[in-house]
Amino acid sequence: MRSMLIVPKPEELARFGEPDYVIYNAGECKADPSIPGVTSTTCVALNFKTCEQVILGTEYAGEMKKGILTVMFELMPRMNHLCMHASANVGKRGDVTVFFGLSGTGKTTLSADPHRSLIGDDEHVWTDRGVFNIEGGCYAKAIGLNPKTEKEIYDAVRFGAVAENCVLEKTTGEIDFYDESICKNTRVAYPLSHIEGALSKAVAGHPKNIIFLTNDAFGVMPPVARLTSAQAMFWFVIGYTANVPGVEAGNTRTARPVFSSCFGGPFLVRHATFYGEQLADKMKQHNSRVWLLNTGYAGGRADRGAKRMPLRVTRAIIDAIHDGSLDQEEYEVYPGWGLHIPKHVANVPAHLLNPRKAWKDVKQFNDTSKELVEMFQQSFNARFAAKASQEMKSAVPRYVEVSRL
Repeated sequence: MRSMLIVPKPEELARFGEPDYVIYNAGECKADPSIPGVTSTTCVALNFKTCEQVILGTEYAGEMKKGILTVMFELMPRMNHLCMHASANVGKRGDVTVFFGLSGTGKTTLSADPHRSLIGDDEHVWTDRGVFNIEGGCYAKAIGLNPKTEKEIYDAVRFGAVAENCVLEKTTGEIDFYDESICKNTRVAYPLSHIEGALSKAVAGHPKNIIFLTNDAFGVMPPVARLTSAQAMFWFVIGYTANVPGVEAGNTRTARPVFSSCFGGPFLVRHATFYGEQLADKMKQHNSRVWLLNTGYAGGRADRGAKRMPLRVTRAIIDAIHDGSLDQEEYEVYPGWGLHIPKHVANVPAHLLNPRKAWKDVKQFNDTSKELVEMFQQSFNARFAAKASQEMKSAVPRYVEVSRL
Protein backbone atom coordinates (compact mmCIF):
# COMPACT_ATOMS: atom_id res chain seq x y z
CA MET A 1 0.00 0.00 0.00
CA ARG A 2 3.00 2.30 0.41
CA SER A 3 3.47 2.01 -3.36
CA MET A 4 -0.22 2.62 -3.99
CA LEU A 5 -1.16 5.55 -1.76
CA ILE A 6 0.19 9.09 -1.57
CA VAL A 7 3.15 8.98 0.82
CA PRO A 8 2.86 11.72 3.47
CA LYS A 9 5.69 14.10 4.20
CA PRO A 10 7.40 13.72 7.64
CA GLU A 11 5.71 16.87 8.97
CA GLU A 12 2.31 15.61 7.75
CA LEU A 13 2.90 12.28 9.46
CA ALA A 14 3.91 14.02 12.70
CA ARG A 15 0.54 15.77 12.99
CA PHE A 16 -1.51 12.90 11.55
CA GLY A 17 -3.27 11.85 14.76
CA GLU A 18 -5.85 9.05 14.58
CA PRO A 19 -6.81 7.49 11.20
CA ASP A 20 -10.29 8.07 9.82
CA TYR A 21 -10.47 4.46 8.59
CA VAL A 22 -8.59 1.28 9.57
CA ILE A 23 -8.03 -1.79 7.35
CA TYR A 24 -7.61 -5.17 9.04
CA ASN A 25 -6.12 -7.52 6.44
CA ALA A 26 -6.16 -11.12 7.65
CA GLY A 27 -6.23 -12.66 4.19
CA GLU A 28 -4.65 -15.94 5.30
CA CYS A 29 -7.52 -16.53 7.75
CA LYS A 30 -10.73 -17.95 6.31
CA ALA A 31 -14.11 -16.45 7.02
CA ASP A 32 -16.79 -18.53 8.74
CA PRO A 33 -19.69 -19.19 6.30
CA SER A 34 -21.98 -20.04 9.24
CA ILE A 35 -22.06 -16.36 10.26
CA PRO A 36 -25.17 -14.59 8.88
CA GLY A 37 -24.30 -12.62 5.76
CA VAL A 38 -21.09 -14.56 5.10
CA THR A 39 -21.55 -16.81 2.06
CA SER A 40 -18.08 -18.32 1.64
CA THR A 41 -14.64 -18.55 3.22
CA THR A 42 -13.83 -15.20 1.63
CA CYS A 43 -15.27 -12.04 3.14
CA VAL A 44 -14.45 -8.39 2.48
CA ALA A 45 -16.51 -6.25 4.85
CA LEU A 46 -16.67 -2.47 5.22
CA ASN A 47 -18.42 -0.77 8.14
CA PHE A 48 -19.14 2.94 7.62
CA LYS A 49 -20.22 3.41 11.26
CA THR A 50 -17.02 2.07 12.83
CA CYS A 51 -14.90 3.15 9.83
CA GLU A 52 -13.26 -0.26 9.52
CA GLN A 53 -12.58 -2.74 6.73
CA VAL A 54 -11.92 -6.43 7.40
CA ILE A 55 -10.43 -8.75 4.76
CA LEU A 56 -10.63 -12.53 5.23
CA GLY A 57 -9.93 -15.51 2.98
CA THR A 58 -8.23 -13.71 0.10
CA GLU A 59 -4.64 -12.61 -0.44
CA TYR A 60 -5.49 -10.40 -3.39
CA ALA A 61 -3.85 -7.14 -2.35
CA GLY A 62 -6.23 -5.13 -4.50
CA GLU A 63 -8.96 -5.54 -1.86
CA MET A 64 -7.25 -2.87 0.27
CA LYS A 65 -7.14 -0.21 -2.43
CA LYS A 66 -10.68 -1.04 -3.53
CA GLY A 67 -11.86 -0.65 0.04
CA ILE A 68 -10.55 2.91 0.00
CA LEU A 69 -12.28 3.48 -3.35
CA THR A 70 -15.58 2.28 -1.85
CA VAL A 71 -15.21 4.78 0.99
CA MET A 72 -14.66 7.55 -1.56
CA PHE A 73 -17.80 6.51 -3.47
CA GLU A 74 -19.72 7.39 -0.30
CA LEU A 75 -17.83 10.46 0.90
CA MET A 76 -17.31 12.35 -2.37
CA PRO A 77 -20.99 12.73 -3.42
CA ARG A 78 -21.59 14.56 -0.13
CA MET A 79 -19.38 17.32 -1.59
CA ASN A 80 -20.99 17.05 -5.05
CA HIS A 81 -17.87 15.33 -6.38
CA LEU A 82 -17.96 12.31 -8.73
CA CYS A 83 -15.82 9.35 -7.66
CA MET A 84 -14.57 7.33 -10.64
CA HIS A 85 -13.10 3.87 -11.12
CA ALA A 86 -11.02 5.16 -14.00
CA SER A 87 -7.56 6.13 -15.21
CA ALA A 88 -6.62 9.59 -16.46
CA ASN A 89 -3.91 11.45 -18.32
CA VAL A 90 -3.29 14.98 -19.57
CA GLY A 91 -1.76 16.44 -22.73
CA LYS A 92 0.74 19.27 -23.05
CA ARG A 93 -2.12 21.72 -23.65
CA GLY A 94 -3.81 20.71 -20.40
CA ASP A 95 -6.49 18.57 -22.07
CA VAL A 96 -7.54 15.79 -19.69
CA THR A 97 -8.82 12.36 -20.77
CA VAL A 98 -10.52 9.94 -18.38
CA PHE A 99 -10.62 6.20 -19.19
CA PHE A 100 -13.36 4.05 -17.63
CA GLY A 101 -13.06 0.29 -17.93
CA LEU A 102 -13.16 -3.01 -16.09
CA SER A 103 -10.14 -5.29 -15.72
CA GLY A 104 -8.78 -6.45 -19.05
CA THR A 105 -10.13 -3.57 -21.14
CA GLY A 106 -6.83 -1.67 -21.34
CA LYS A 107 -7.39 1.10 -18.80
CA THR A 108 -3.86 1.04 -17.39
CA THR A 109 -2.17 0.32 -20.72
CA LEU A 110 -3.91 3.07 -22.71
CA SER A 111 -3.57 5.78 -20.08
CA ALA A 112 0.21 5.22 -20.00
CA ASP A 113 0.82 7.25 -23.16
CA PRO A 114 4.36 8.41 -24.05
CA HIS A 115 2.93 11.66 -25.46
CA ARG A 116 0.89 12.54 -22.37
CA SER A 117 1.38 12.79 -18.60
CA LEU A 118 -0.23 10.14 -16.41
CA ILE A 119 -2.48 11.42 -13.63
CA GLY A 120 -3.34 7.95 -12.36
CA ASP A 121 -4.35 4.48 -13.53
CA ASP A 122 -7.39 3.47 -11.47
CA GLU A 123 -9.10 5.76 -8.92
CA HIS A 124 -10.00 9.44 -9.40
CA VAL A 125 -12.40 12.11 -8.23
CA TRP A 126 -13.95 14.82 -10.44
CA THR A 127 -14.47 17.97 -8.37
CA ASP A 128 -15.59 21.51 -9.18
CA ARG A 129 -11.95 22.33 -10.00
CA GLY A 130 -10.96 19.27 -12.05
CA VAL A 131 -9.75 15.74 -11.38
CA PHE A 132 -7.36 14.35 -8.81
CA ASN A 133 -5.89 10.91 -8.23
CA ILE A 134 -6.87 9.17 -4.99
CA GLU A 135 -3.69 7.11 -5.18
CA GLY A 136 0.03 7.68 -5.55
CA GLY A 137 0.80 4.56 -7.54
CA CYS A 138 -0.35 2.06 -10.16
CA TYR A 139 -1.57 -1.54 -9.92
CA ALA A 140 -1.05 -3.09 -13.34
CA LYS A 141 -1.70 -6.60 -14.65
CA ALA A 142 1.59 -8.37 -15.19
CA ILE A 143 0.58 -11.41 -17.22
CA GLY A 144 2.00 -11.18 -20.74
CA LEU A 145 3.64 -7.81 -20.07
CA ASN A 146 5.62 -6.96 -23.20
CA PRO A 147 8.18 -4.14 -23.56
CA LYS A 148 7.24 -3.69 -27.23
CA THR A 149 3.54 -2.98 -26.66
CA GLU A 150 3.52 -1.71 -23.05
CA LYS A 151 6.93 -0.11 -22.66
CA GLU A 152 5.91 2.46 -20.03
CA ILE A 153 4.53 -0.21 -17.69
CA TYR A 154 7.35 -2.66 -18.38
CA ASP A 155 9.98 -0.03 -17.55
CA ALA A 156 8.12 0.82 -14.33
CA VAL A 157 8.71 -2.69 -12.99
CA ARG A 158 12.04 -2.02 -11.33
CA PHE A 159 13.51 -1.58 -7.86
CA GLY A 160 10.76 -0.27 -5.61
CA ALA A 161 7.94 -2.05 -7.45
CA VAL A 162 6.05 -4.91 -5.79
CA ALA A 163 5.22 -8.07 -7.77
CA GLU A 164 2.15 -10.05 -6.71
CA ASN A 165 1.77 -13.76 -7.56
CA CYS A 166 4.56 -13.51 -10.15
CA VAL A 167 7.09 -16.30 -10.73
CA LEU A 168 10.81 -15.66 -11.10
CA GLU A 169 12.97 -17.38 -13.70
CA LYS A 170 15.26 -19.83 -11.92
CA THR A 171 18.44 -18.89 -13.77
CA THR A 172 18.17 -15.10 -14.03
CA GLY A 173 15.92 -14.27 -11.08
CA GLU A 174 13.86 -12.01 -13.33
CA ILE A 175 10.07 -12.03 -13.49
CA ASP A 176 8.57 -14.46 -15.99
CA PHE A 177 5.61 -12.42 -17.19
CA TYR A 178 4.17 -15.41 -19.05
CA ASP A 179 4.12 -17.81 -16.09
CA GLU A 180 0.56 -18.18 -14.78
CA SER A 181 1.18 -21.22 -12.55
CA ILE A 182 0.06 -19.34 -9.41
CA CYS A 183 -2.80 -17.46 -11.07
CA LYS A 184 -3.57 -15.53 -14.26
CA ASN A 185 -4.26 -12.30 -12.41
CA THR A 186 -0.63 -11.48 -11.63
CA ARG A 187 0.02 -7.86 -10.68
CA VAL A 188 2.75 -5.28 -10.20
CA ALA A 189 2.40 -2.24 -7.94
CA TYR A 190 4.68 0.73 -8.43
CA PRO A 191 4.71 4.43 -7.49
CA LEU A 192 3.71 7.07 -10.04
CA SER A 193 7.31 8.26 -10.08
CA HIS A 194 8.21 5.08 -11.99
CA ILE A 195 6.24 6.36 -15.00
CA GLU A 196 8.22 8.89 -17.01
CA GLY A 197 6.38 12.19 -17.20
CA ALA A 198 3.69 11.28 -14.65
CA LEU A 199 2.24 14.21 -12.71
CA SER A 200 3.83 14.27 -9.27
CA LYS A 201 0.84 16.09 -7.74
CA ALA A 202 -1.67 13.99 -9.73
CA VAL A 203 -4.09 16.91 -10.11
CA ALA A 204 -5.40 18.37 -13.39
CA GLY A 205 -8.32 20.24 -14.96
CA HIS A 206 -11.75 19.12 -16.15
CA PRO A 207 -11.90 16.23 -18.66
CA LYS A 208 -12.12 17.22 -22.30
CA ASN A 209 -12.65 13.60 -23.33
CA ILE A 210 -14.20 10.66 -21.49
CA ILE A 211 -13.59 7.18 -22.88
CA PHE A 212 -15.58 4.07 -21.97
CA LEU A 213 -13.51 0.95 -22.67
CA THR A 214 -15.22 -2.36 -23.37
CA ASN A 215 -13.72 -5.71 -24.24
CA ASP A 216 -16.56 -6.99 -26.43
CA ALA A 217 -16.13 -10.74 -26.87
CA PHE A 218 -19.15 -10.91 -29.21
CA GLY A 219 -17.60 -8.82 -31.99
CA VAL A 220 -20.67 -6.60 -32.26
CA MET A 221 -19.34 -3.33 -30.83
CA PRO A 222 -17.53 -0.83 -33.09
CA PRO A 223 -13.90 0.04 -32.31
CA VAL A 224 -15.08 3.60 -31.58
CA ALA A 225 -18.36 5.49 -31.33
CA ARG A 226 -19.25 9.02 -30.23
CA LEU A 227 -21.95 9.08 -27.57
CA THR A 228 -24.79 11.49 -26.89
CA SER A 229 -25.60 12.60 -23.34
CA ALA A 230 -28.32 9.95 -23.03
CA GLN A 231 -26.02 7.25 -24.38
CA ALA A 232 -23.25 8.34 -22.02
CA MET A 233 -25.53 7.84 -19.02
CA PHE A 234 -26.74 4.48 -20.31
CA TRP A 235 -23.31 3.05 -21.12
CA PHE A 236 -21.96 4.34 -17.82
CA VAL A 237 -24.60 2.70 -15.64
CA ILE A 238 -24.72 -0.54 -17.69
CA GLY A 239 -20.91 -0.91 -17.47
CA TYR A 240 -20.57 -3.49 -20.24
CA THR A 241 -17.62 -5.65 -21.05
CA ALA A 242 -17.31 -9.40 -21.65
CA ASN A 243 -15.53 -12.28 -19.98
CA VAL A 244 -11.76 -11.83 -19.83
CA PRO A 245 -10.08 -15.17 -18.97
CA GLY A 246 -8.10 -15.04 -15.78
CA VAL A 247 -9.12 -11.52 -14.76
CA GLU A 248 -12.84 -11.12 -14.13
CA ALA A 249 -14.41 -13.66 -11.79
CA GLY A 250 -16.47 -16.48 -13.27
CA ASN A 251 -14.91 -16.44 -16.73
CA THR A 252 -15.72 -19.33 -19.06
CA ARG A 253 -14.72 -20.56 -22.49
CA THR A 254 -17.99 -19.18 -23.88
CA ALA A 255 -18.48 -15.48 -24.58
CA ARG A 256 -20.37 -14.08 -21.61
CA PRO A 257 -21.29 -10.46 -20.94
CA VAL A 258 -20.23 -8.70 -17.76
CA PHE A 259 -22.38 -5.79 -16.60
CA SER A 260 -20.73 -3.84 -13.79
CA SER A 261 -22.46 -0.56 -13.01
CA CYS A 262 -20.33 2.56 -13.58
CA PHE A 263 -17.45 0.23 -14.49
CA GLY A 264 -17.05 -0.46 -10.77
CA GLY A 265 -20.19 -2.20 -9.50
CA PRO A 266 -18.69 -3.84 -6.37
CA PHE A 267 -17.49 -0.47 -5.06
CA LEU A 268 -20.69 1.56 -5.45
CA VAL A 269 -22.49 2.67 -2.30
CA ARG A 270 -25.45 4.46 -3.90
CA HIS A 271 -27.67 3.43 -6.80
CA ALA A 272 -25.86 3.49 -10.15
CA THR A 273 -28.33 5.96 -11.67
CA PHE A 274 -27.26 8.54 -9.07
CA TYR A 275 -23.66 8.40 -10.34
CA GLY A 276 -24.91 8.33 -13.93
CA GLU A 277 -26.75 11.61 -13.44
CA GLN A 278 -23.69 13.06 -11.70
CA LEU A 279 -21.59 12.21 -14.76
CA ALA A 280 -24.15 13.68 -17.16
CA ASP A 281 -24.31 16.93 -15.18
CA LYS A 282 -20.53 17.32 -15.15
CA MET A 283 -20.01 16.46 -18.81
CA LYS A 284 -22.70 19.00 -19.80
CA GLN A 285 -21.27 21.65 -17.50
CA HIS A 286 -17.74 21.25 -18.85
CA ASN A 287 -18.62 20.27 -22.45
CA SER A 288 -16.84 16.91 -22.25
CA ARG A 289 -16.93 14.56 -25.24
CA VAL A 290 -17.78 10.92 -24.45
CA TRP A 291 -16.52 8.01 -26.54
CA LEU A 292 -17.05 4.24 -26.53
CA LEU A 293 -13.97 2.19 -27.47
CA ASN A 294 -14.06 -1.55 -28.09
CA THR A 295 -10.69 -3.07 -27.23
CA GLY A 296 -12.16 -6.54 -27.71
CA TYR A 297 -12.95 -8.53 -30.83
CA ALA A 298 -13.94 -7.77 -34.42
CA GLY A 299 -15.37 -9.91 -37.23
CA GLY A 300 -16.72 -12.64 -34.98
CA ARG A 301 -17.02 -14.00 -31.46
CA ALA A 302 -14.02 -14.60 -29.23
CA ASP A 303 -15.23 -18.13 -28.51
CA ARG A 304 -15.29 -18.94 -32.24
CA GLY A 305 -11.81 -17.90 -33.20
CA ALA A 306 -12.13 -14.15 -33.80
CA LYS A 307 -9.06 -12.01 -33.24
CA ARG A 308 -8.78 -9.21 -30.73
CA MET A 309 -8.56 -5.61 -31.87
CA PRO A 310 -4.86 -4.78 -32.39
CA LEU A 311 -3.48 -2.42 -29.76
CA ARG A 312 -2.07 -0.19 -32.51
CA VAL A 313 -5.62 0.34 -33.84
CA THR A 314 -6.93 1.42 -30.45
CA ARG A 315 -3.96 3.73 -29.93
CA ALA A 316 -4.54 5.29 -33.38
CA ILE A 317 -8.16 5.98 -32.44
CA ILE A 318 -7.12 7.59 -29.16
CA ASP A 319 -4.56 9.72 -31.00
CA ALA A 320 -7.37 10.90 -33.32
CA ILE A 321 -9.49 11.79 -30.29
CA HIS A 322 -6.67 13.77 -28.74
CA ASP A 323 -5.68 15.72 -31.86
CA GLY A 324 -9.34 16.59 -32.52
CA SER A 325 -9.49 14.99 -35.97
CA LEU A 326 -12.00 12.29 -34.95
CA ASP A 327 -14.56 14.89 -33.96
CA GLN A 328 -14.37 16.34 -37.48
CA GLU A 329 -15.00 13.08 -39.35
CA GLU A 330 -18.26 12.11 -41.06
CA TYR A 331 -20.43 9.74 -39.00
CA GLU A 332 -23.11 7.14 -39.62
CA VAL A 333 -25.63 5.66 -37.17
CA TYR A 334 -25.29 2.01 -36.15
CA PRO A 335 -28.83 0.56 -36.60
CA GLY A 336 -30.49 -0.57 -33.39
CA TRP A 337 -27.65 0.56 -31.16
CA GLY A 338 -27.95 4.19 -32.23
CA LEU A 339 -24.20 4.69 -31.91
CA HIS A 340 -22.48 7.28 -34.10
CA ILE A 341 -19.64 5.55 -35.96
CA PRO A 342 -16.97 7.47 -37.90
CA LYS A 343 -16.55 6.54 -41.55
CA HIS A 344 -12.83 7.23 -41.44
CA VAL A 345 -10.08 7.28 -38.80
CA ALA A 346 -6.43 7.85 -39.68
CA ASN A 347 -4.35 4.64 -39.54
CA VAL A 348 -7.39 2.43 -38.88
CA PRO A 349 -8.58 -0.13 -41.50
CA ALA A 350 -11.94 1.05 -42.86
CA HIS A 351 -13.59 -2.40 -42.66
CA LEU A 352 -13.18 -2.43 -38.86
CA LEU A 353 -15.09 0.80 -38.20
CA ASN A 354 -18.56 -0.65 -38.90
CA PRO A 355 -18.80 -3.99 -37.00
CA ARG A 356 -20.94 -5.85 -39.52
CA LYS A 357 -18.47 -5.17 -42.37
CA ALA A 358 -15.80 -7.14 -40.52
CA TRP A 359 -18.02 -10.26 -40.41
CA LYS A 360 -18.23 -12.85 -43.21
CA ASP A 361 -21.61 -14.42 -42.39
CA VAL A 362 -24.70 -12.18 -42.15
CA LYS A 363 -26.78 -14.79 -40.26
CA GLN A 364 -24.10 -15.27 -37.62
CA PHE A 365 -23.82 -11.51 -37.23
CA ASN A 366 -27.59 -11.10 -36.84
CA ASP A 367 -27.85 -14.00 -34.38
CA THR A 368 -25.00 -12.68 -32.26
CA SER A 369 -26.26 -9.10 -32.35
CA LYS A 370 -29.75 -10.21 -31.31
CA GLU A 371 -28.33 -12.29 -28.47
CA LEU A 372 -26.30 -9.38 -27.11
CA VAL A 373 -29.12 -6.83 -27.47
CA GLU A 374 -31.45 -9.10 -25.48
CA MET A 375 -28.87 -9.45 -22.71
CA PHE A 376 -28.47 -5.66 -22.59
CA GLN A 377 -32.24 -5.20 -22.33
CA GLN A 378 -32.60 -7.85 -19.63
CA SER A 379 -29.78 -6.37 -17.57
CA PHE A 380 -31.10 -2.81 -17.85
CA ASN A 381 -34.71 -3.74 -17.08
CA ALA A 382 -33.72 -5.79 -14.05
CA ARG A 383 -31.34 -3.26 -12.54
CA PHE A 384 -32.23 0.24 -13.68
CA ALA A 385 -35.62 0.56 -15.40
CA ALA A 386 -37.44 1.48 -12.17
CA LYS A 387 -35.15 4.45 -11.41
CA ALA A 388 -33.84 5.46 -14.83
CA SER A 389 -34.91 8.71 -16.48
CA GLN A 390 -36.68 8.72 -19.84
CA GLU A 391 -33.52 10.18 -21.36
CA MET A 392 -31.49 7.20 -20.18
CA LYS A 393 -34.15 4.72 -21.31
CA SER A 394 -34.05 6.19 -24.82
CA ALA A 395 -30.50 4.85 -25.23
CA VAL A 396 -31.35 1.18 -24.58
CA PRO A 397 -30.40 -0.76 -27.75
CA ARG A 398 -32.94 -2.67 -29.83
CA TYR A 399 -32.41 -5.43 -32.36
CA VAL A 400 -32.44 -4.53 -36.05
CA GLU A 401 -31.80 -7.30 -38.57
CA VAL A 402 -29.46 -6.48 -41.44
CA SER A 403 -29.91 -8.03 -44.88
CA ARG A 404 -26.30 -7.75 -45.97
CA LEU A 405 -22.85 -7.09 -44.58
